[in-house]
Amino acid sequence: MSPTDLSPLQRPSGAFAMLAVDQREAMRNMFAEHTDQPVTDEDLRDFKLEAARILTPYASGILIDRQFALDQAIEAGVVDPSCGLIASADHFESAHGELVGEVTIDRLVDPHKYKALGVKALKLLVLYRPDEPSEGRVAMVREFVESCRSAGLISIIEPVSRKPLAGGDFDWNAGILAAAKELGSLGADLYKAEVPFKGQASEDEVRAACAELTKAIDGPWVVLSSGVPEDVFPDAVRRACLEGASGFLSGRAVWASCIGEPDVVKSLSTDAVRRLQRLCAVVDDVVSAQRTNA
Repeated sequence: MSPTDLSPLQRPSGAFAMLAVDQREAMRNMFAEHTDQPVTDEDLRDFKLEAARILTPYASGILIDRQFALDQAIEAGVVDPSCGLIASADHFESAHGELVGEVTIDRLVDPHKYKALGVKALKLLVLYRPDEPSEGRVAMVREFVESCRSAGLISIIEPVSRKPLAGGDFDWNAGILAAAKELGSLGADLYKAEVPFKGQASEDEVRAACAELTKAIDGPWVVLSSGVPEDVFPDAVRRACLEGASGFLSGRAVWASCIGEPDVVKSLSTDAVRRLQRLCAVVDDVVSAQRTNA
C-alpha cells in the first residue's frame, strides 16, 4: 500500500474520529418515522448541513454525499477547517428488496475536481455477498483506489456483509471477515468495517473477531456504527481499537436520535456533540496508549 499521508483525517493522537452524513434514502426513512408529511430533499440537505456546521469542530473528518449536500457544504463553508472533507464516490440503487442493493462508482464525483475544491478523501461502499463472484468487487476497488491515487486523494473503502441473493443460510459475521480478506489488501488507504456481532456479543468474542480483521486488512481500519445500538457503540469502538482498529467513521451513533426531536439544532448542539466528544476520548485514549507502548 502506498505511504499516503492520512493526517488530514486524524486527530493529534493519530486516531480517526470521523463523522458520516452521507446516508441517502436510509436517512429519508429515519425522518419519515417521525412525521406524516413527505420528507423532501431539502429536509435532508438542511439536516446534513446543520450537522456538518455543528459537529465538524469536534470531528477529524466528515463524509458527505454528492446527491444531497456535498457541493452545498463546500459552497456554504460549513465544514470546520480542522476537519477533513470526505466525498462519497458511490452510486446507490435499490435492488433485491434492499434499499441499497447495487453499488457502482459515481462517475459524477470527479477526483481531480473535488481535490481542487478541498476534498481530502473519497469513500466507496462495496457490497460483499458470498454467492457473487469476487472479480467485480475487486475490479471496482482497484479502479477506485487508482483514481484516488492519481488525484492525490485518500481512498477509503467500506465493504459491508450482505445476504446471498440465492437465499439460504447466512453468517453475517463470516461475511465481514471474508470481505476483509478479499478486499483489505488491494491498496485502499483506509478500510471501514462493520463491528462484528454489532458489538453485542461478549467482549472476548468482539475483540477476537476484531483481531482477525486486523490480520486480514493491510493498513489502518476504522469501524462504522450502523446496526450497533447508540449506547453500545463507545464500548464497541474501544474493543475494536484495543485489537488494532484506529478509530471510527460513523453517523447514526452520533446524530440519529436527534432526528424527530422538537429542536433538532439544539439536540445536535448538545446531545450529538456530547456523544461525539465521548467517542473522541475513547479513540484518543486507546490509540495514544498503544503509541506509548509501541
